[in-house]
Amino acid sequence: MSPAPERREELLATAAEVFAAQGYNATTVRRIADAAGILAGSLYYHFDSKESMLDEILSAFLDELWAGYGAVLAAGLGPRETIEALVTESFREIDRHRAAVAVYQKESRHLAGRPRFGYLADAQVRFEQAWLRTLERGVAAGVFRADLDVRLTYRFVRDTVWVAASWYRPGGQHSPDEIARQYLSMVLEGIAGRTPDKTAST
Repeated sequence: MSPAPERREELLATAAEVFAAQGYNATTVRRIADAAGILAGSLYYHFDSKESMLDEILSAFLDELWAGYGAVLAAGLGPRETIEALVTESFREIDRHRAAVAVYQKESRHLAGRPRFGYLADAQVRFEQAWLRTLERGVAAGVFRADLDVRLTYRFVRDTVWVAASWYRPGGQHSPDEIARQYLSMVLEGIAGRTPDKTAST
């Protein structure tokens, strides 16, 4: 009899939390099993290695993220609306897969060199192309500033959004959409208030 899918999902969620907290290399199968409340040998009934667990965690997260991104990019939105939707979708993914996002942030750079994880480098290229094309479209349409360095802007927005996985906790004070609105306000409108018009009272 094959393992129950629900139990596999529970174990993967536990492994993601352990990988996020301790790092992939420092995590042992025994540590994951301890966190899951089972014997290390029992974990091998569900997965053949911790690498297989990491592979499932990252690929599932990226598949879901790209399903959301793909829907946004296919919606025919304007450049600003596309950026807003991509940022919002990113925060929703952090809400659903916070630990997996944290693992991706920490591990993807050195894992991308392994044949099994070659899709991580491909995903990074797809991310960059989607964001850069949208920003370039906005500059060309006059929606974004003509002097905007689109590559620098992409890196700023990417890092600003995804680093939230290090502090965000589902069920907190703000929903993912509320956080996205605040981030977008700061990115698109800035944080400085309007300078009072000194001539208005004279």
